[in-house]
Amino acid sequence: MVTTAPGDVEIVSRVHGGAVRALAARAARVDGVAPLDEATLLTTRGGARATHLVVRRGRRLVGYGQVRDDGATSVAEVVVDPGWRRRRIGSALLDKALETAGGTVEVWAHGDLPAARALLATVGARPVRELWVMGRDLGHVAGSEGSPRGTSGDAAALPTGVVLRSFRVGVDEAAWLAVNARAFADHPEQGRITLSDLRAREREPWFSADGFLLASLDERLLGSVWTKVHAPGAMGAGGVGEIYVLGIDPDAQGMGLGRALTEAGLAHLARLGVSRAALFVDAGNTVAVATYRAAGFTRETVHTRYRLTADRSR
Repeated sequence: MVTTAPGDVEIVSRVHGGAVRALAARAARVDGVAPLDEATLLTTRGGARATHLVVRRGRRLVGYGQVRDDGATSVAEVVVDPGWRRRRIGSALLDKALETAGGTVEVWAHGDLPAARALLATVGARPVRELWVMGRDLGHVAGSEGSPRGTSGDAAALPTGVVLRSFRVGVDEAAWLAVNARAFADHPEQGRITLSDLRAREREPWFSADGFLLASLDERLLGSVWTKVHAPGAMGAGGVGEIYVLGIDPDAQGMGLGRALTEAGLAHLARLGVSRAALFVDAGNTVAVATYRAAGFTRETVHTRYRLTADRSR
């Protein structure tokens, strides 16, 4: 059996995005969960700053890792081809990620699978954060019977004077980014979304302005719900609709917008014929978790972030 050492891991400035996505797809088919998140896959298309780690056997990509800065620390993700596991490729990628990050790195284990937990335990990593995937069936959802473009069909649930309309590409970016930054000021990823990041998502095949709903009062943006429809198989056997981002300006908290926007997003997904909805939420965000539980969501999957340090006592 050929084993892999950190020296076998190449550090490259650019990677072939198609090869990384194919590797991730092979792993997802075996593991039942995607090994790389959206932000990681977007960086493989260039533009965003990240360090790419690759392990090749001949011309085949059999291991991939990425290290990037999230504003507080260095964050990494790694994936190994199912046919090339148990050859220390995963541990070599982690060692190189730690070296690249300068001695401390936080690693996502998507699905917190037993094999990932065992690998991370061998290198002394400890869990520091949980991200939940919550889901629910979309049977009869209020407001899903049909409504004009740009409205949710759930206007009665909105506070007095608040109107809901679709996002306008090329017009609403600055206002949305400002509210998003305020709404997620303490969030290490979402709160740092830039115009470039937003533009990159607008270019994705799944993007639809019709499913990006903004709530305003007297032309002032108060919050939004952004939905995303995944291709069949991406998050389950059938098509899944996601409450992708739901953010409310802190000054508008307490108005009931969280529940109203959740219902608006679900109604939009139901009108598209999607049978199931999902969302991602920090386990420590008790207010958001309570809002989603009240909307019928239950926890389905856990993604865990582990801290790995050169000094194992930290």
